[in-house]
Amino acid sequence: MFDAFRHSNLRERIARRLLAIDAWLTAAFYHGGVRSRETYNRFATFMDRFHAAGWKRWLLELTSESVNLGTVGLLTLLALALPAFELTSDPNWLNKQDLAVTFLDRYGNEVGKRGIRHDDSVPLDQFPDYFLKAVIATEDRRFYDHFGIDVIGTFRALTVNASSNTVVQGGSSITQQLAKNLFLSNERSLTRKINEAFIALWLEWHFSKREILKLYLDRAYMGGGAFGAEAAAEFYFGKSIKDVSLAEAAMLAGLFKAPTKYAPHANLPAARARASDVLDFMVDAGFLTAGQVYAARKNPATPVDRKVENTPDWYLDFAFNEVKQLALQGKLGGSKVLTVRTGLDMALQDKAESVLEDMLRMKAPAYHAHEAATVVAEPDGLVRAMIGGRDYGESQFNRATDAQRQPGSSFKIFVYLTALLTDKYHKDTIVDASGICIGDYCVNNYHGESAGRLPLYKALAESLNTAAIRMSVKIGEVYWPKDRTYNESKIATLGRNKIVETARLLGVTTPLNDTVSLPVGADEVKMIDMIAANSVLASGGKHEVPHAAVEIRNSSGTVVYTYANDGPKPDQVVPADKATEMVDIMTHVVTEGTGRAAQIDGIPAAGKTGTTNNSTNAWFNGFTGNLVCSVWFGNDDNTPMANMTGGTLPAQSWHEIMTFAHQTLDLKPLPGKPPIPVNPLMAANASAASSSPNPNGDAHVATLSRGSIDAIDAIGRLMSGKSTIETARPAPTAPAVR
Repeated sequence: MFDAFRHSNLRERIARRLLAIDAWLTAAFYHGGVRSRETYNRFATFMDRFHAAGWKRWLLELTSESVNLGTVGLLTLLALALPAFELTSDPNWLNKQDLAVTFLDRYGNEVGKRGIRHDDSVPLDQFPDYFLKAVIATEDRRFYDHFGIDVIGTFRALTVNASSNTVVQGGSSITQQLAKNLFLSNERSLTRKINEAFIALWLEWHFSKREILKLYLDRAYMGGGAFGAEAAAEFYFGKSIKDVSLAEAAMLAGLFKAPTKYAPHANLPAARARASDVLDFMVDAGFLTAGQVYAARKNPATPVDRKVENTPDWYLDFAFNEVKQLALQGKLGGSKVLTVRTGLDMALQDKAESVLEDMLRMKAPAYHAHEAATVVAEPDGLVRAMIGGRDYGESQFNRATDAQRQPGSSFKIFVYLTALLTDKYHKDTIVDASGICIGDYCVNNYHGESAGRLPLYKALAESLNTAAIRMSVKIGEVYWPKDRTYNESKIATLGRNKIVETARLLGVTTPLNDTVSLPVGADEVKMIDMIAANSVLASGGKHEVPHAAVEIRNSSGTVVYTYANDGPKPDQVVPADKATEMVDIMTHVVTEGTGRAAQIDGIPAAGKTGTTNNSTNAWFNGFTGNLVCSVWFGNDDNTPMANMTGGTLPAQSWHEIMTFAHQTLDLKPLPGKPPIPVNPLMAANASAASSSPNPNGDAHVATLSRGSIDAIDAIGRLMSGKSTIETARPAPTAPAVR
């Protein structure tokens, strides 16, 4: 009874406590609501003081929206500016730019210079005043008035160009042009223009107008292989920029727009017409009067007699970038004045340029193609020749090293090699090349034809897209876990991942996004990477980085770098037997497939054609036992060509370039192939020389053996005090004696 009473009392106490809590919560919410209403009423009464109506309300709304949009705009600008900030993040960028490099070809002959020489740089106050005025009047009349971007000049240029339906005026200020020269390439893209604008603002913040002008005058390309006004004055007129006349200053100032087109040693009438325009610009700008320019107009400048030679500018840019990277890595001992012996073969460089120009002038118009590029290298990565475009003076953008283009079917070498690496496929393995769809993607062959079952080597020779896509699925099946449910889409993704791994091993550096069409070359690559990849196969599976520098000496003649001793060591990235088998498969592309136009009589070659949708890109990448070569045709703006394939102009150009290149070589066999007993091209040249009444009429006839020429070259180097240091590599092949 006592326990029952105790429990009843406890329940009552708990009930009263709960009722108290409920009452407290009810009161709290009520009083909180009352206080909230009172607070809101006080706030509303206070805000009524700021109530706006009519035009004031519209002004406030406009201001509010402007602030919102401005905030979003500033965040967007910050995101766009980040890449430019990264380019200028190194506080020592200017000092690292100031290298003075003299380049030699593979035989020790000087072929060009890059960088700034500290001992002959002319201070800005020693430049003639009329030269500075000529440059500003021509390139950027509002240079001293704008903040790095000439908004008025850009708007005027856009208006004039729109009304003329062509590019008549340029909109870039001198600061923007300097930004491009110092940090960017000449690629015509929106990204580059955005970075250029932000870097121009950065330059204006960190440098005075005079410093910006001096940097621009020291680094601008002015034709004839000359960079900077001082080098151009010496090249064209044989004098320092300090001593040029008004007529000569006008001619030099006219070179900035199109240095190849207006170079006086190449086209004197055009150079004089351009100089006359510059004089007009100076008068229009109020810098000089018509009377002051009268004498210069009546007595135009005459350049010194210079032989018009093709300078290997694309190659030198590639080599200079390599030297700058070595300097940044601290491999040159802090030296600023350098002499670099490269792998450049000037005879081959000139031949490659003439082949591409002939193709572009005579055959490419029918295909609506306007640009081409090529690289020739040894299997160990030493680059012998490089053409990065049609006209260096018009655009210094190097399509061989910087352009990212779809490779088309030339990418299939990575697919087939990955298949070989699974040990499930070999040269004669029967593969299925019938139609296939993965999800919504259905692949077609070039002519839309359907194919059935055929040997693997024949599928590559005929460049069947269906076979490559099916093979990517089969590769995925090899690595797909046996205990997992079959899923074709995921298996295909796994197969493509393995193909990307192979491409990376062989030297492809560009982003390779996973798309269903990746196996048929939908992702973009660089030509220099395709050279690296094909070099791996040509060398039996060893990867070496494409490079130009063989030996680098400082100003005192001391060797500070050799590629043989200080460069990256070759890496066996593909088993030799697999590389050999892949090479064997690729030979069928040349002998019986899409690359038959690339055949060289008596010299075995392997390669692969590449053509993208709508013929926007056409490639031929191939190699012999001696050399690797890549050729590309297309348009900078990706406009389609008229049915050009990799087996047409690219393969034809490859044939002509490589035929010339092999004329004096001791032929090496392809990996896994028997030795070649005699060079048929050398034998043909010797026969032609013996029967020709004028042997010198044929520029490619070798009248000495390779060994004799190498011996003479070595003696010449010793007598000139240049010792041969390249002991770990075979001696370079000498050019044909003409």
